[in-house]
Amino acid sequence: MTGIAARANWVLWGVAYAYEDLNEAQFEALVVQAAKLRLGKGVQGFAAGVDGGRDARFEGLADGFPSWARPWDKITIIQAKHTNSYGYFSDPDFGGTSETAVLTLELPRAKKLHVDGKLENYLFYSNRYLTANANESLLNRISREIGIARENVHLCGIEALDEAFREEPRLAQLAGVNPVDGPLIVSSRELAEVVEAVAAAIDRSGSGTGVSKGPQERTSLVEKNVLNSMTGNTSKRLMRNYGHLLRQIKTFLADPANARIRAIYDDCAEDFHFKIVAHREEHQTFDKVFSYLVDLLISRDSLLGRNRSLTRGVVFYMYWNCDIGEIAKEIEIEVSSALSQ
Repeated sequence: MTGIAARANWVLWGVAYAYEDLNEAQFEALVVQAAKLRLGKGVQGFAAGVDGGRDARFEGLADGFPSWARPWDKITIIQAKHTNSYGYFSDPDFGGTSETAVLTLELPRAKKLHVDGKLENYLFYSNRYLTANANESLLNRISREIGIARENVHLCGIEALDEAFREEPRLAQLAGVNPVDGPLIVSSRELAEVVEAVAAAIDRSGSGTGVSKGPQERTSLVEKNVLNSMTGNTSKRLMRNYGHLLRQIKTFLADPANARIRAIYDDCAEDFHFKIVAHREEHQTFDKVFSYLVDLLISRDSLLGRNRSLTRGVVFYMYWNCDIGEIAKEIEIEVSSALSQ
């Protein structure tokens, strides 16, 4: 079993759907289907407002939500906030009180809708974890700032989304969500373990600083740059900044004592390579792909964010070592195979 059906079944077996790997439009489509399970089939999809906000709405008597005894009535606004990183509703940048926090920016708009008679109930979805304490404090804050009763506010995090999948395993299919159509998203969790192990090894060796020549190249970096449309300026800058790490990373991964980390590295590199092949546009330089990949990794994982330079060095090693991107040898094999058929 592959694709959407397999991912839905992951949830049934207790493994969370990878909501962070969706793009914003895909997540919104998923939320609409989840909201239909709670409120009814009358939930209308998302449309961009003049302020850039995107809401779904339901008007009328909810289908037994939040209870059959006291279902919501009138206009319910459904809000979806998606992120490509992992987090909690209680994170300061999300549920905090700073001027730039997500809720701080969102609640005045919801309040205006209520004042204008366009919001009586507020259903808020995000692909974040929602703890009991955060739920209690945020319900109080949201109801107070919007001006509606606490019982007319409901928060839905990853747990609620997983519950929706258990109730309707075809949720992603009904939403028209195909992970292949999403953005170039790769897992940061496995690479974080590799970077952490390499960082510790460099610290122990005491050779994490200083400039030295990298190991002998397997394939000409100049040739590889041509095949992958990596500009010379970017390649030279990467080699100047991270060339001294190449030998250290190669030696570390070649050590039999580090076989487990090497296996994780190989899995990451393979995943990165095939994701790049699947999502890269022909007109894009590898400079852009490289920068996007590194920025995504350090934004999704705090350990990688704290080791920004080494993360960029490890990804550059993947490129230099021909673990990601096209190489001449692959082309020769393809041509040879075609001629032999």
